[in-house]
Amino acid sequence: MPDAKDAASPSAADAPAKPTPPPLKERLVTTEHKLEVGRRKLEYTATCGTLVLREDEAGKDGERSADKPRAALFFVAYTLKNAKGPRPLTFSFNGGPGSSSVWLHLGILGPQRVVTDEMGNAPPPPYALTDNEHTLLTDSDLVFIDPIGTGHSRMAEGEKVAEFHDYQRDLDAVGDFIRLYLTRYGRWASPKYLIGESYGTTRAAGLSLHLQEKHDVFLNGVMLVSLAIDLQTLCFDHGNELPYALFLPTYAATAWYHKALVPELQKKKLPDVVAQAEAFALGDYASALLQGSRLDDQTRDHIAGQVARFSGLTAEYVLRSDLRIGEFRYFKELLRHRGQTVGRLDSRFLGTDRDDAGEKPEDDAAMSNLLGAYASGINRVLKETLKYDDDAPYVVHAPIWDKWTWKRFENKYVNIGATLRRAMHSNQHMRVWVASGYYDLATPHAAGDYTLSHLGLRGEQFRKISVSYFEAGHMMYIHGPSLARMAGELREFVSAV
Repeated sequence: MPDAKDAASPSAADAPAKPTPPPLKERLVTTEHKLEVGRRKLEYTATCGTLVLREDEAGKDGERSADKPRAALFFVAYTLKNAKGPRPLTFSFNGGPGSSSVWLHLGILGPQRVVTDEMGNAPPPPYALTDNEHTLLTDSDLVFIDPIGTGHSRMAEGEKVAEFHDYQRDLDAVGDFIRLYLTRYGRWASPKYLIGESYGTTRAAGLSLHLQEKHDVFLNGVMLVSLAIDLQTLCFDHGNELPYALFLPTYAATAWYHKALVPELQKKKLPDVVAQAEAFALGDYASALLQGSRLDDQTRDHIAGQVARFSGLTAEYVLRSDLRIGEFRYFKELLRHRGQTVGRLDSRFLGTDRDDAGEKPEDDAAMSNLLGAYASGINRVLKETLKYDDDAPYVVHAPIWDKWTWKRFENKYVNIGATLRRAMHSNQHMRVWVASGYYDLATPHAAGDYTLSHLGLRGEQFRKISVSYFEAGHMMYIHGPSLARMAGELREFVSAV
């Protein structure tokens, strides 16, 4: 006999049927636009919408059918009209994992950008957009890709979106899209570039070889913004000493910016402070960390004093932390006495918590500053400028990073460096440009430098990598001077022969 709950509950047959979503279809909207950049007038075509990846393209094991749609990837493409000869073509995506392409799109590359002040502060809601005099469209056509589960990219009914929330499956989907776009729009003759930010650098490094091996697509260059291809340099795990040393130069830059260093260092210029912090971090500090409990008390006290000197913390706090200052502790501790926290993505930005106890801040002040402005911006661009109407929400940032899977990297740190090295060895013409922010406490510049110096490249191949440093954070392009310089370097990079 069923219990009372079962007797009172409607049967499955009585429940209303769940509506079946419409089948995946390609939906494209094309519009024509003009933009003035200095004395130059750009006439361009914008295409936005979805391309459908089918069974044979999505790479599912087992029986395959070229007629079965698996996913629809949303993209926005800008193509200059009346161009002479094949123009460079740049595919762009952001990180997370779980981020749409909105940040690079509306921060630096696209024909419109979100308005921020010289430092990078967004104005009050409803925010603003402006024509982007720094757009890379002057020198390259642009394609912004939203990975599955972000933007308007969706799975077919019955498919699991989480299937593509994996390092390799993500490469499969984005790589299939790039091949399909090159074929559909006749762009195989164009010089080809990738630009990725944060986890987008992980994706770009993986794609540099994946595109060669699976689709015979050889790239002219890869642009890596806020490098994250060796996660051992970024993960504060017990027994992993690397991050403690590699974050210290950015701690020093942060303390310098907030005038929290000792007078001797505070009066120096930022690059000089960072250089001194790096020399200590990669020398005496790294050596002390490697000794662990064997470190004698006198040396421990000396190292604590030096860590305090460069970080802006007290020697007592450094000693209580066993010389090892994790990122979230630093966000909270540096300005605790002022009742403020510092941002993770950009440590120039300040936050305030409910109280000044605890070991980590409630929010990232840098992300809180930008998220609303970029969300508003992309929704306005799609509807008002690109005439793309869709009642479904545009997913700016899906919280899937902690659910991301790494089937190729079980029981070890994720490191895509060997993949990038193999791609560069196989393609002797491919160049790499890296952008690092001095105030980036998500992917610090010293961690990026360590990664690049341990790729295993030799001689001329290593010299094909160039690194630029900016006095800003993870999204350095929100900072006025950094935006202008970065845009110039990107244009030069895609224009080089």
